[in-house]
Amino acid sequence: MKKLALALVSFFSFLSLACGGSEMSSGKEMKQVAPPPCPEWYADHEWNVSIWGTYAFTGEDWEDDEYIESDHAWGGGIDAKYFFHRYFGIGIEGWAVDARREVFDGITLNRANVFKSDDRLVGAVKGTVTLRYPLHCSRFAPYIYGGAGAIFGGGEHLTFLMQSTRPGFFVDAHYSDDEPEFLGQIGAGLEVRITPRIGWINDFSWNFVGHDQSDFGMVRAGLNFAF
Repeated sequence: MKKLALALVSFFSFLSLACGGSEMSSGKEMKQVAPPPCPEWYADHEWNVSIWGTYAFTGEDWEDDEYIESDHAWGGGIDAKYFFHRYFGIGIEGWAVDARREVFDGITLNRANVFKSDDRLVGAVKGTVTLRYPLHCSRFAPYIYGGAGAIFGGGEHLTFLMQSTRPGFFVDAHYSDDEPEFLGQIGAGLEVRITPRIGWINDFSWNFVGHDQSDFGMVRAGLNFAF
């Protein structure tokens, strides 16, 4: 009996040590170091100020366009937005382009048409709404945007005036002052953050002018600064 009791005590003592050692080992195995969080390049609340160059082209053949009336129009602009959340922002934008054109200047006595080069600025000011989707742990953020405001600097009307005081001419072409018009816009683009405070933007928009045969496309590229 003494041997049996001694054997049982030895067995249970060994079993207790084995169980204790197993729990200690399991505790060590479960202790893991959490991976560091990935960087976020876009904040939930931030001001964005962008400066960019732009190229505008008419929806119609430029000879038939009734507002910009230019084959190629190059310029630039600036906009400011506040993002209440990283996905949604509102702002204001202004831009101007050099809409150089060839215009009719008159008719000579020998009935030859005369044209001249006309340099002018066409610009716009509007409010904007932007929806962006920063890709998690990424520098990239595709976005869509829209806006509404006014465009100015184009839309002149051509009339003809008799001019007997100008030698060689009997008819002059006269252009009225420019007419501001309503402007609506919708577009899409992509921002790439170089740092959390500086990004590169590229986008394309289609612009709707409150005048027949005057809609145009616009391409933009530039820098965005986040604060």
